[in-house]
Amino acid sequence: MTLDATGKMQFLYALRSRGVTDGRVLSAMEKIDRALFVKGLFSDRAYEDMPLPIGSGQTISQPSIVGIMTQALQISPRDKVLEVGTGSGYQAAILSQLARRVYTIDRYRRLVSDAQAIFDSLDLTNITALTGDGCFGLIKQQPFDRILVTAAAEDPPSPLLEQLRIGGIMVLPVGQSDTVQSLIRVTRLETGFDYEELRPVRFVPLVEGLGD
Repeated sequence: MTLDATGKMQFLYALRSRGVTDGRVLSAMEKIDRALFVKGLFSDRAYEDMPLPIGSGQTISQPSIVGIMTQALQISPRDKVLEVGTGSGYQAAILSQLARRVYTIDRYRRLVSDAQAIFDSLDLTNITALTGDGCFGLIKQQPFDRILVTAAAEDPPSPLLEQLRIGGIMVLPVGQSDTVQSLIRVTRLETGFDYEELRPVRFVPLVEGLGD
């Protein structure tokens, strides 16, 4: 199932009505078809604004949240971005339309493999997908201009904060339970970090180590 012109207009209108107003982000989300990242029983719900299961106990985030998180990053075309939590690959594909380079890491090898197959089919050559423990970031590629975390931690992981360049931005959900979480934006300053709370959200927890 893919969207016709009317369907795309409705999809974009729904995003705008939920706070996604950045033109570059909307253009990226129009170009990247969410249906490619939703398989099986839920494929006919790919364009609904809701999270959907993707296997390994993970979910693909609802489109409006993907848009809001992407918008909050304020990505420029020369940025190098780290995404922690590849999941379906949908978020990384959106990021690839906005940034120079995207590194995405996930603890589940199968999810990374499935996402890579989609990236290859779309010829998204500026994405590097890796299996690993995203809690520790990607030291060999630091510093990053932007970091996006798609799972909730109690606090922003210190290894990720250290891998953010001065002036860089990280967006992530934080919270001590799966019922009380806030999406925050962290900006690294010369003198420390600035924290801004954006909105309540609900994400799967950020877990250390590799998955099965």
